Amino acid sequence: MKKRTVLALLVVIAAVSAVRAEIIEQILVKVNGEIFTKSDLEQRQVAALRQKGQAIDLKSDPNNVQLRKALDEVTPQIMVDAVDEMLIVQRGKELGYKLSDEQFKSVVDNIRKENKIDSDEQFQAALKSENMTMADLRRNLERQMISSHVQQNEIMAKIGVTDEEAKKYYDAHTSEFTTAPTVTLREILVSTPTDPKGLNVAADEAAKSRIEAIRTRVTAGGEAFDKLATEVSDSPSKANAGLIGPLSVNDISPDLRQLIEKMKPGGVTEVVRNARGYQIFKLETMTRTETLPIDKARDQIGERVFTDKRKGEFKKYLDKLRSQAIIEWKNQDVRKAFEEGLKQQGLS
Repeated sequence: MKKRTVLALLVVIAAVSAVRAEIIEQILVKVNGEIFTKSDLEQRQVAALRQKGQAIDLKSDPNNVQLRKALDEVTPQIMVDAVDEMLIVQRGKELGYKLSDEQFKSVVDNIRKENKIDSDEQFQAALKSENMTMADLRRNLERQMISSHVQQNEIMAKIGVTDEEAKKYYDAHTSEFTTAPTVTLREILVSTPTDPKGLNVAADEAAKSRIEAIRTRVTAGGEAFDKLATEVSDSPSKANAGLIGPLSVNDISPDLRQLIEKMKPGGVTEVVRNARGYQIFKLETMTRTETLPIDKARDQIGERVFTDKRKGEFKKYLDKLRSQAIIEWKNQDVRKAFEEGLKQQGLS
């Protein structure tokens, strides 16, 4: 009788302790028995806001409109990622994946090396500044490793790209393998002085007359454009004999492009007026539009088709894991955020 009383008391204590733990931790959802707490959510919210360059204190006024808006934006994606991560890691553990002591030590050594952390004390201080312990770091690294292994072995290893798929992608995305023409130019600039009172007509006319005379020296006098650019140009490119480029024709102004497209290499433009002053350009070289043949674009095509297929297969894989999971929501607001996240991804 006494044993049963003690046993009953222990059961009650355990139940009370579990209730207290749940209240203290504020469990938001259980995924196949694994819990995700308010603390877990807050850590992810802080990290997400930090990535967006927002330093917002979650303990500030709960009626803070800015805080509420920021959290509403990031929480749906956080909850989808959190649930999916738990499902994938659980699957990985079923497959026997785990982080060994040697692997963990190797990763830590690399972190210390990359961040030039020499002592254990410095490393512990760095962890503390991120509100992490060594156990937290190991847990996070293990989850990342397991997730990576699951995706590699359960999804990516089963994806291939056929010749037919490659040809179909190439035909539909030829522009992705087409390079715009490029031009190499030389320039000579005669700058016009800025006057806070407005346009200085006399100075502007003098600059225009000067550039026209320079152009004549090139086109009629036969003087070398590059030599004149070095001697008389007001542009920083004078240090390189006026050379600029190669430039994509898509990166130059429409007016200049229109002038250049009518020219042959060696030709010199008419005088051009812009914000810096008066310019002339000499066309050195121009390449044509080129489309990479499918056989030379094979690697790029394979990569892009593989990426598209991986996304589709990953979605199917997660759908399957979700359909087989026991997901117990303890907070309806968080459940709504999760469902909103699925909707945003077009998954619901």
